[in-house]
Order: sequence, then structure tokens, then C-alpha cells
Amino acid sequence: MWQLGFVSLSALWSFASGVSRYSIPEEIAEGSVVANLAADLGMEAQSLAERKVKLDYIHSKKYLDVNKETGELFIAEKIDREYLCPAKTSSSCFLKMDVIIENPIRIFNIELEIMDINDNAPQFRRERITLDMSEATTPGERFSLTNAVDADVGVNSIETYYLSDSDAFTIDIQSGSDGTKYVDLVLKDTLDREKLAVHNLILTAVDGGTPARSGTASIIVQVLDTNDNVPQFDQEVYRVEIMENASVGTLVLQLNVTDLDEGTNAEVEYSYTLYTSEKTQDKFSLDPHTGEIRVRDLIDFEDIKNFDIYVEARDKAAIPLSGQCKISVSVNDINDNYPDITIKSFKNFIREDAEVGTVIAVISVSDRDSGYNGEVILSIQNAPLLPFMLNKSSEDYFELMVKEPLDREKVSRYVITLQVTDKGVPPLTDNETITLEVLDVNDNAPVFPQSSHTIHLVENNEPGVLLCSLTAHDPDLNENQYLVYFIVEKEIANTSVSVLFSINPESGDLYALRTFDYEREKEFVFHVEARDSGVPPLSSNITVHVLIFDQNDNAPRIVSPWRAKGSVIEEVVPRASDRGFLVAKVIALDADSAQNSRITYQFLQVTDATLFTLDSYNGEIRTARMFTYRDPKQQRLIVIAKDNGEPPHSATVTIKVSTTEHEITQFTETTEVPIEYDLFTDLNLYLLIGLGSVSFLLLITILVIIVLKCQKGATKAAPQGRNSIVSQRNSTIADSTLISSDAYWYSLFLAETRKGKVVVRQPLPNGNGFFVSSIPRSSILTGTSESRSSTLQ
Repeated sequence: MWQLGFVSLSALWSFASGVSRYSIPEEIAEGSVVANLAADLGMEAQSLAERKVKLDYIHSKKYLDVNKETGELFIAEKIDREYLCPAKTSSSCFLKMDVIIENPIRIFNIELEIMDINDNAPQFRRERITLDMSEATTPGERFSLTNAVDADVGVNSIETYYLSDSDAFTIDIQSGSDGTKYVDLVLKDTLDREKLAVHNLILTAVDGGTPARSGTASIIVQVLDTNDNVPQFDQEVYRVEIMENASVGTLVLQLNVTDLDEGTNAEVEYSYTLYTSEKTQDKFSLDPHTGEIRVRDLIDFEDIKNFDIYVEARDKAAIPLSGQCKISVSVNDINDNYPDITIKSFKNFIREDAEVGTVIAVISVSDRDSGYNGEVILSIQNAPLLPFMLNKSSEDYFELMVKEPLDREKVSRYVITLQVTDKGVPPLTDNETITLEVLDVNDNAPVFPQSSHTIHLVENNEPGVLLCSLTAHDPDLNENQYLVYFIVEKEIANTSVSVLFSINPESGDLYALRTFDYEREKEFVFHVEARDSGVPPLSSNITVHVLIFDQNDNAPRIVSPWRAKGSVIEEVVPRASDRGFLVAKVIALDADSAQNSRITYQFLQVTDATLFTLDSYNGEIRTARMFTYRDPKQQRLIVIAKDNGEPPHSATVTIKVSTTEHEITQFTETTEVPIEYDLFTDLNLYLLIGLGSVSFLLLITILVIIVLKCQKGATKAAPQGRNSIVSQRNSTIADSTLISSDAYWYSLFLAETRKGKVVVRQPLPNGNGFFVSSIPRSSILTGTSESRSSTLQ
């Protein structure tokens, strides 16, 4: 109970220095509470276990520990001050350790002062001291005695010496540079061997503890005959400096002693006195004959900085006399210790989104040298190339911190080399290398190789065909780079895109779900999104442009001359027709595009190949020569219209050509066209729009008509009483193949009206266009005006 109370009353806390200090007496019982560490650190006791608080080991022993439940700092192992602090250069004995908190990383310094108790009694090095003294010894002469030693310090160390009662002797107590008490035996009166040859004395050493402890030694003084000259050193105190790590055998000092006696009484031998410690004698050798002091063993400034050597010169008389001197050796420091780096706390991984200023490790540095040789500089090798910096948190402690934002996709692993250098000449350096892994976070969205992708698909594809593989790249790791693909839902022509296309969510393979027809659908535009599996997920889009390419899947359809399905076209030609007379014009349309819709015309069968020619591009059938009476009156022509696709498709039309003997006069420019002008006024708006779209073709048609009219104006005019069917054969239709149904309608309208016919435009059964035909005007005139107007569109 006394020990526990003593600990509580002697606990100290220092806020100014940032170091927690406590004081306890040595030999305190295990389990004794030193202080409440949690309260002193400003922490909750319940958080100690969670934050992983631990204490350093000292000399492989765990003297203190922390109660994780109460926060109390208690004694874990018995503490012996004399074991921890064997040197008596200072009365203070501190046990220094670090309190390390792992989460988050913090380090506190604790200094535990071990106070001495008087548990050791003084002891003499020699319990029996024998002295030989000549009776001629003069009063006041001093004799060195073996001093007592006490393992305790301070007031518990040796306080004084006492000598038993003696008329001839007394003692003189001296203090060394380290506070050690030394005692000399002093002769206070002349000796008379005849009266008393042997003096038996008791020397007692007493410490200052409570209660005081003591030790004794027996002094036996034998009185000898006279040798009355004492060897004398030229100096009482010698001061010498020596560099540490001086080589063995280096001369430290050459002693010089004089003795006025002669013979053996003047011959001296040098020896260490009892004041010279054993450790000093191990470091320096003394030649007993020459008095040379040399280096015996390696001298380390960091171990001992000063040595006090006490030398005695004793003559060789029967009753020898001696003189003493003190050599004070100062050791000069050299830069012989490498600085040291210690990683106190370190985690070998960090998230790439760690904030600037995040502490990665706590590092301590030290150097056993002193002065400039002990001052160190800590740095990071290749620091400008690394996103880290050092921050000095306290004396000899540094924090390794994040200086710049990290990016795992650029650097996923850092090898950090810490270099510590002292300021000595030459400087010494040490290195410590740590490896830091950067953990991935979802900070990169998937990226497609391009912002858009065009797919060329030929129509009439198989449902389920693979169109392409859309692949995005995500530089993140694990689930942050696992991508899922899907089509961004939208409607195309009132149809959901998911009905037309599908995508494999894992591979990005894009498929067509149905067959496409170029004549109905020519392109599709939609978006595909790639989304990663991070939290939160990131995504990006690519625009998919599907172009449907035409395939030659439609056969040409002959729209002029119009005929019922399977019927034969009948054309009448005057037998007196000149060479180049227009017999008929075959016009075919193809729903395909480009090369697949380009149509050429050929005779598949002809009665007389020398009589007719066929323009392969515009389908015009003209006479190659004039008819003769040998030529049959009826000719049968079969024309094939073939597109330019692969494989090509075709359609045929059969034309029956009959010749007549009537001579028909062609219409001149002054001849009135036997058609009522109100036909033009009945054209609807749709016809006008069609006229505008083919204005270029009309211009060519008009130019061709003007050229033909000029040529016909030079020919002989025929009587006007002829049947109007003759003008039907001499009229000219546009000199080009017309693809647009509206353009064809207008071109045929111009040509047939000049022949005296009425042009009829009727819708095709499938509703995808019109077919155009001409009817003789005579049949129209028999009907009413209402029927005529209903026939025209």
C-alpha cells in the first residue's frame, strides 16, 4: 500500500515539452499503478484497444504495460535502478519509451524517472589495507586508502568516512569530479616504531540514506625505518587530449619523476593508484619503468568522454616512498558513427484517393556522435519525382506524408528510399528502403476507342447476325474495371431500338434481331453505354451508326408502254416511215438504288434484226431502215430490261408492230394540238412539286424537242385531214431514261399530248408508285367532261 501511494503522489506530467514524465521508486511491486495514461493523453479508456496502443520494450524487457480497460499505466516487471543505470555519472535515471497508437498513427514519449532507495550498503574494494610507514615520515603525510563504493546514488551514496580513535592518524575526505568520496590517511604526529610498531585502525564508510548503511575496512599500518625523500612529479596534474579511435600503442604522456635519494632509494616504479578505475586501466597501459602511458584498447567518445588516471611513483628503498599525480585525459570526438533510421510505424499500402497530408510512416533518426557529428539530415532520394514529403514532427521524429494526389493507373507501386546524413567531415550516410502499394479506387470511366462507330450491313441479313464487338477500356482494377454494355433505350421510327438490336452485356457483341430492307430503312443511329462495376459506377457512351446497304433484290418493272399483265403491246407504224422513226419507248423502273437500279435494254427476240434498233440506255425502239414490200406487215419484238445488280434481274415486254399504208402528215409548229388546254389546268399540286425536282431533266428534254422540231420543219407538210394516229408515231418523248415516277409522268405527258393522246396516271397495287399509260383521244371525246376529268390525275 505504501508503494502504491508513493507512485500516485510522485507522478508528474509535462505539457510544455510534449513528453510525459513520471517518477517512481525502484524495486516497486509488480502491478503497481503509475498513472492513468488514457486520462493524461486525453483519450477514452475504452478506445485504447481499438486504437491499438502499445509500449516499447526496454532491454528486451517489458517494464510497463497499459490496462486496455481502465487506461492505467502499471508496473509489469520489477525495476532495479542499479541494473538500468549502472553508471554513477548522474544521479538521475530515466527509463524512456514510446507509446505508439496505430489507428490513427500517433507516438507519445514517456520518461519514467527511477528514484533511488537505500538498498545497498557501502563496500570497500579491500577489506584489509596494509600500509608500511617509515618512522621518519613527517606529520601531515597522506596515504591513499581504498575507497568504498555504494551502488546507490544521491543522498543514498557514501556520505562520509569515520576512522577509529588514533593519536597518530586522521583521515582527509576528498570529492572526485564525479562526486565520489575519496579518503586519505593523514599522519598527524611523528611515528615511533619503538613505542608502537603496528597501528590497527578501522575505517568506516557511511551513506546518507534513511536509515543509514555502512561498511568497514581494516587498516594495518606498519612502521618502517627511514627513507625520508619522496619521489616528486614535475606536475601534480597533467591535462592531455586524445582523439577517439586512436590506434593501440599511441603515446599519451611521458611521466617524469625526481628523487633526491641515492641508490635503490632513488629508483622508482610507476603504478596506478587505487583511484584509477579498472575501466581506465583497461584503456591505457603504464610502463612501470619508463612512465610512458600508451593506448591499450580502442577508445570510444560515445562511451566515455574523460578519463582520470592517478599514478603513483614509488622508490625502491627498504621503506619506499611514493609520489602521486593526476592525468586528466579528454577524448575528442570524430565522426565514426553512422546515423541510424528507425521506422516506428508504417503501413505498406495506401488508397490512391488519399488526401494530401496523409501520414504514411513515422520515422526516428539518431546519431551517437556529438556536436556537428551528431546532427543529421533526413531526406527522400529522388524526392522531386515522388509525391511524398517529410515533416519534422518533433525532435528526431519525422512524418512521411503524401505531397501530391496519387494515381494508381500511372504508378501502382513506390519504392521509397530514406537517406539520413550527418554533418560530420566527412559526412556519414545510411539508407532505409520501404515499399508502398497504391490501392485502386474507381476514378476512371470506361473509354471507347472512338466516339462513334459505323456499321455497314447489307439488307436481307439473317436475324441474330453479329454486327460488331464494341469494346471499352477501363484502366482500374478488379470490380472497378468489370464492364457491362447495354443499349441506351430510344425509339427509331416508332420502334424501340431494343426490338431491332441487342448487345451482349459482358462482351459488347452487337447483334441484329431482325432482317432489314434497304427500300424501307436505310440507317439507324443509337447509343451504347459501357458502365463499370465500381461504387459509384462510371460510364461512357459510343454512338453507333448502322448503314443498310442495298442488295439487288428487286427486279425491274416495266411501266411504259403500259399493258395488262401478260398482254402484248400493239404499235402501228406507217410503212413509209423514214429511217430513225420512233416505234416505241420502253421504260422500266427498279426499286433498288445505285448500280442495282441502272437498267439497260436489249432485244431478246426480233423478227428482223435489220429493221429495228434499240437504244440500250433510254429504251427507244426506232427503225433502222425504211420498210420494203418484202417486209412482213407484222413484226414481233421482245425487249428485256436488265438491271446492273449482281446477280442481275430482268423484265420483258412483247411489242407487236403493224405497218399501215396511210401517209400521215406530221404536225408542224402551227398545227394545233387536238387536246383541250384545260388538261394543264387540272394538274394537281403534287405534279408541280415533281416538276421542280426534275427541272434539269426537263431542260434537256425541251432542248431535244426544239432540235427535233427544227429538223421536222424542213420536211414536207402532210394534209391535216389525216388520222391523228400519225402524229402519235412522230411525237418525241424525252431522250433519257426517267427513274422518278413523277418525272416520267410529266415527260410522257408532253410527248403523248402532241400525238393527240390523253395520259393517264394510276397508282400501282402495292401503293409504292404509279404506272402511266396513254389512251387515244377519240375514245375520250366520246365520254362526258366528267369522265375525262376523272380519268386524269
